[in-house]
Amino acid sequence: MFVRYNPSVPNWAYFLLSLPIGIIFLLFIATIFYEVFALLINKSIKDESRRDFFKRGLDFTAVAVAGGVNAKAMYNAKHIELEKVEVKIKNLKQEYKIVQLSDIHIGGLVDKTFIANLVKRVNSLDADIVAITGDLVDTKMKYAKSALDELKNLKSKYGTYFIIGNHEYFHDVAAIIKYVNSLGIKTLENENIYIGEKNRGFYLAGVYDIFGNRVNAYMPDLKKALQGTENFPKVLLAHQPRYIKEIDEKVDLVLSGHTHGGQIAPFNLLVKLQQPYVIGLNKHNEDTQIYVNKGTGFWGPPMRLGASSEISEIRIIPA
Repeated sequence: MFVRYNPSVPNWAYFLLSLPIGIIFLLFIATIFYEVFALLINKSIKDESRRDFFKRGLDFTAVAVAGGVNAKAMYNAKHIELEKVEVKIKNLKQEYKIVQLSDIHIGGLVDKTFIANLVKRVNSLDADIVAITGDLVDTKMKYAKSALDELKNLKSKYGTYFIIGNHEYFHDVAAIIKYVNSLGIKTLENENIYIGEKNRGFYLAGVYDIFGNRVNAYMPDLKKALQGTENFPKVLLAHQPRYIKEIDEKVDLVLSGHTHGGQIAPFNLLVKLQQPYVIGLNKHNEDTQIYVNKGTGFWGPPMRLGASSEISEIRIIPA
């Protein structure tokens, strides 16, 4: 944890320090399954020689499966998948393409090279807008600037937009917002902006994260964020999916992140206890849909299992 927030060692050393966290967790889960199968063998097979044979087979199988699962988890963290989704929106006059990034967590292994490669992939998608839904920075600003600088190379028709997530509150929110804005990226601070041609576009709104309510600073204000958006389709950027419970006005689509899709299964089951939606496109009610990005980066160990890193290509089309 110290090295993550004070990156004073090379990335290869951080990799070796952080990896055991994920490996130990996955081995613990594997051990639970191993003990269950071992108990079944002991209870169901009476012949000692046959029992020893099956137990040796279980030992070799457990080691192979555990090794394979850990290797796959490390592979998933390094390879970002493109998730394509189509969302129908009432009263929208034409199609728009939104590329969503979320939970990049610059710091540690998510460095300048990671961001440079990410920017190249995003630019190849020919987006109308790029939306970054929080937890972009997860280290001191002096360590994040070289990676953040790569984001000024993002290209889209109507620009790049950003909202803060809960992790920005740990690293000087004001400084992060100021620096991100200096890169030509617009931070939506309880405000909105019109996207597209006159009378044929939609309003993109963004709110501060609900963590602001805990620290009594940079608090979300939906009414302010949606001011002046009447009679037009609305897309809202809100970092945590559970913010949807506070939406009491018509919002066509909410784009969120935060959950990482659980990052390492079965953490996804625990995330469901806190967040109403964990992954993908969900219909909240007749007026509102929500898309939850699994996270473009990762937090903690460089591992993902059951929830790949993601770039979301969201096409909003007339209903």
